[in-house]
Amino acid sequence: MFFASFSFGQSKPRARDLGVPFDGTPGPFNAITDVKGVEVGHTTLISGEGKLVVGKGPVRTGVTAIHPRGKTSNDAVFAGWFTLNGNGEMTGTTWLEDSGFLDGPVMITNTHSVGVVRDAVIAWKVNHGGPDMEGYFWSLPVVAETWDGWLNDINGFHVKPEDAWHALDTAHSGPVEEGSVGGGTGMVCNEFKGGIGTSSRVLNTKDGGYTIGVLVQCNYGRRPELRVAGVPVGKEIPEHPAYGDDEAALQEKPLTSPPNNKDTGSIIVVVATDAPLIPTQLKRVARRVSLGLGRDGSYSGDGSGDIFIAFSTANPGAASTKGPHQLTMLPNDSLDPIFLATVQATEEAVVNAMVAADTMTGIDNHTVIGLPHDKLREVLKKYNRLEK
Repeated sequence: MFFASFSFGQSKPRARDLGVPFDGTPGPFNAITDVKGVEVGHTTLISGEGKLVVGKGPVRTGVTAIHPRGKTSNDAVFAGWFTLNGNGEMTGTTWLEDSGFLDGPVMITNTHSVGVVRDAVIAWKVNHGGPDMEGYFWSLPVVAETWDGWLNDINGFHVKPEDAWHALDTAHSGPVEEGSVGGGTGMVCNEFKGGIGTSSRVLNTKDGGYTIGVLVQCNYGRRPELRVAGVPVGKEIPEHPAYGDDEAALQEKPLTSPPNNKDTGSIIVVVATDAPLIPTQLKRVARRVSLGLGRDGSYSGDGSGDIFIAFSTANPGAASTKGPHQLTMLPNDSLDPIFLATVQATEEAVVNAMVAADTMTGIDNHTVIGLPHDKLREVLKKYNRLEK
């Protein structure tokens, strides 16, 4: 097994570096970690090549961890979630919906590793923090997934507890590794190589200055629907679609073939902000992710699990059992800039994921090409959308 722990700096060009135009002002890192306190960690598992042997590989998978207040904090945050299409999983959301709190990290992995990662988070929390006010170690972790079975031996169950612990322990602030890393290692987006992407927006409003950060694990869409900066990039770059041109041939190997529908796969989106928002407002923010994905061409097809979570790092101590608490919140009339920033950052995060992801070959020599940077620039120039 090749165990990869990537450096904290960004060495690859991002979408803006290639001249892709986006609206809004990003933060210093143009990442979810621009929201103070947020930390992100990855464990990337890559090994083997050639024919699929279940249990042995090839392996192209991993785990991503997002700590809202950093790995050393036990202070829960206000949160809300939304499912645009439910052909996916995000654990822990029943209590999150009722309580309004996210207590612990958000984890993202592959579809068949949700259980082991969930249990690993509980064990990690037991080892890193004390019991609750009543003396119990009690947790309902939030763990989400997308399906990497086109490139990865997904039924080999290669993600282990120690992989989740590594992602949790090595999470950091600053630049976030993108592309084929962590939970996004084996993912496919619009039939280009997909994975992890992030972006942020900084706002200066009459109510104060706030930051909105977005992280995506993108694994959805077919090539013809992809749009970048309003340009039909997928139609302009039709070469080498991930799943081939013959839909009937895909059904010969049901174990490793994607679902037979027009928009296959899923996307998980995490939105963070330091704006003082309460759970009902954060649910509204999570809904706006849908509009950002629409800008990139997604229509959330039947087989796509599109699930989003939003949290606020404001109002520290709100989950304390000693009360009553005095909270701060923005009025609903002040939410429009935050809604718009969420849409903009989501749109950019997906493109950043594809720009960062290199061509990958996985099980049965399935090859998914990375979005070619030179061709992307050519298409943007053709439509007068290239910034430089």
